[in-house]
Amino acid sequence: MRNQWSVVSGRGSGSRRSEVHKFRGSDTTSSALTSHVSSNKGVTLIELIITMAILGILASIVMPLTTVTAKRAREFELRRDLRMIRTAIDEYKKAYDEGRIRPTLGGNGYPKSLSLLVEGVDDIKSPKSGAKIRFLRSIPRDPMNPDKTIDPENSWGLRSYDSDADSPREGDDVYDVYSISEETGLDGTPYKEW
Repeated sequence: MRNQWSVVSGRGSGSRRSEVHKFRGSDTTSSALTSHVSSNKGVTLIELIITMAILGILASIVMPLTTVTAKRAREFELRRDLRMIRTAIDEYKKAYDEGRIRPTLGGNGYPKSLSLLVEGVDDIKSPKSGAKIRFLRSIPRDPMNPDKTIDPENSWGLRSYDSDADSPREGDDVYDVYSISEETGLDGTPYKEW
């Protein structure tokens, strides 16, 4: 015992240290733990269950986030498309008020259809014969419309100039567009009211 103490406290010769190490290496408790740890190369059922539970918790956190992110992207696309179509309708009305579009009997200056914004109308003030004014390159599809088989123009709800904002209905012209989706946005507002 005296040899062990002198080695631990740093006193004594190197030969005693080697003797102490030999003594410690022959300790039955230490060698039993070492052999048990080195022979355990598999995974226990408890470790597997705990790992699966942690992965399940992480997946339950990530899945709603991806759903919200996808919905937010569709809402961004809806806002952009509504702004684009409404700007084109306003530009059509402005060109009509400036006298660049031939007035029609009983017309109020709004286009008869969304396709007219893409096809264009004759610019009667242009010095070039047959010059057209186009307001959209193409009509975007309503990203919230569940029916992907219909053409983009019919994917939107149309409001005529004669209808109220609270109860939009189609008519002789296109004054505004809205989504016909029954879903509600992340902010709680129905897409119809955007």
